[in-house]
Amino acid sequence: MPTNVKIIGLMFSAGIITLGACTSKKEKDNNVSNGPAIAVIVAAPSVAGESSIDASGQLQSSQTANISTRIMGYITRLNVNIGDHVRKGQVLGTISNDDILAKRGQTDAAITQAETAVKNAQKDYDRFQVLYKQQSASAKEVENVTMQYAAAKSALETARQMRNEANAMLNYTTLTAPFDGVVTQRSADPGSMANPGMPILTVERAGSFQVVASIPENGIGQVKQGQKAIVTIKASNRILHGNIAEISTSSQATGGQYLVKINIPENEKAGLFAGMYANVSIPVKQAANTENGNAVMVPLSAIEQKDELTGLYTVSANNTAVLRWVRLGKTYGDKVEVLSGLGKDERYILSADGKLYNGEPITIK
Repeated sequence: MPTNVKIIGLMFSAGIITLGACTSKKEKDNNVSNGPAIAVIVAAPSVAGESSIDASGQLQSSQTANISTRIMGYITRLNVNIGDHVRKGQVLGTISNDDILAKRGQTDAAITQAETAVKNAQKDYDRFQVLYKQQSASAKEVENVTMQYAAAKSALETARQMRNEANAMLNYTTLTAPFDGVVTQRSADPGSMANPGMPILTVERAGSFQVVASIPENGIGQVKQGQKAIVTIKASNRILHGNIAEISTSSQATGGQYLVKINIPENEKAGLFAGMYANVSIPVKQAANTENGNAVMVPLSAIEQKDELTGLYTVSANNTAVLRWVRLGKTYGDKVEVLSGLGKDERYILSADGKLYNGEPITIK
């Protein structure tokens, strides 16, 4: 075969390979760029001595009441539905009370009978007192009449207390709102059997919210009551500033996590709803001193492990995720020192709403 033919054949093969590679690269780039952008939260590294405790939490109403009854009976009426606003003392529903009304009728009859007995006993008592003074009755007779009079008054008091008990039971058949709020749950319908202690309705105080967050045991010692906290609401991408109102001192029922309640200021509660998820950042002093006072610190949650390499995602000029390999140093609580690979003024991706890949399109919340 002539030499020039061989050269042309080699050039043709190389062109096909190059074209295939370009086509493959183009298709790969198109696959990355055409995908939906992943929403992310970016942050700047902190320096040693400036740290924070980061936790996840949820918005809850500052006051919640489960409305139930102490008696067993059929639910005869429910006047509210989920989302209804209620006022303190408003009647929300009723429980069947025919048996209690019958019992109260019996006690009313017993009271009438006892009152009559007391009147007769008092007349006998008064008469024998006069006879005793006239020496026409013995001391034993006066003593017997006095005991009968006391027994009659005791029977009257017993009947009255039985009526009080019946009235109290009747109160439990009427469900009322304990405070101004909103009905957030309805667990039964009219005709259902209400059992003692079974929640029928749930009422939450309207417009009064707290964030309940779980703090790990290695950070709870740095949290103090009244301390400032930064709350980021994921759903609306709002940043709120609150303060710590309550700190739980036990993690026995929360799996090693300590619950912290953060109050939200009144002027920042518009547009909030109970159940919304939140990110909480509590600024604290660095628990340990690093050898370099200007060390770059990032949360451990932002670190990616690939085999034996460690890295984190940064943001490119084209708003894509870029995996940056870094060298880590010592760990301080929930943060780790970055020795190289990330500058103190460079932004990194703190969290994302989906799985990140190198070159993945992103949108910053």
